[in-house]
Amino acid sequence: MIKDIVVNLALVGDHDPAAAFAISIARIFGAHVTGVVFVYDPVISPSIMDGVSAEWIDAQRDESRTMAQAAIERFERAAQLAGIQAGHRIIEATLGGATDMFGRIARRFDLVVVGQREPDRMSPADLFAEGALFESGRPVVMVPYIQKQGLALDRVLMCWDGSRTAARAMGDAMPFLTRARQVDVVIVATGRSKSDEVPGADVGHHLARHGIKVDVKRIVAEDVDVPNTILSYAADVSADLIVMGGYGHSRLREFVLGGATRGILASMTVPVLMAH
Repeated sequence: MIKDIVVNLALVGDHDPAAAFAISIARIFGAHVTGVVFVYDPVISPSIMDGVSAEWIDAQRDESRTMAQAAIERFERAAQLAGIQAGHRIIEATLGGATDMFGRIARRFDLVVVGQREPDRMSPADLFAEGALFESGRPVVMVPYIQKQGLALDRVLMCWDGSRTAARAMGDAMPFLTRARQVDVVIVATGRSKSDEVPGADVGHHLARHGIKVDVKRIVAEDVDVPNTILSYAADVSADLIVMGGYGHSRLREFVLGGATRGILASMTVPVLMAH
């Protein structure tokens, strides 16, 4: 059951795809959504610290607070129009501390929603995505910066490789999978199978026992480019959502993502639910 959602609100821009998508999820599931926005302390290089006045620092903080308040107001208006219950939190933190803090806050929710960084805009969105994935212990929905529509579940693509993280993602995504009209379990192979057995068939049976209409697909990635193979298939079948395990580990607050995970986050064109 998804009844409590948290979303990281963007400070810049008139449209926040992650916030809008989180609201659409809340509307479908009858959930409450909390918008969290951070007011950052100014980042000052030690080489220029002596030349920075206290007035300048205060002015930067005031500007950040103004932007945060505007983000909250946009979020609250959108939630009210959607007819859902919503709340918000404004938190002051350093940029580095904010991503860890958001991950810890997210542990108390059913689902985390974050946005993808726009390629030409400076933003900590990628850090929040990685922080939520590694620190929250909860499923995380990553929303592309180009996303304009709310949650749709006509066709869901579930990536399967038999790993622990893939199994975790499947379990965490079950509220979405059971509502989907069609689920494609996709196995990406980097060569031709030596067996007539279809890998993942047992997972197909498992999902079917939940009343899910499921097909198992095996895709060959001849050039070993797994992320683009997945995204290409998602585009070909007009998938609404991708479900996959998030690979990598956190070491001394340094986030290290696996190649497939990082590739999907960088190039995704549809929302992705990840679990770690």
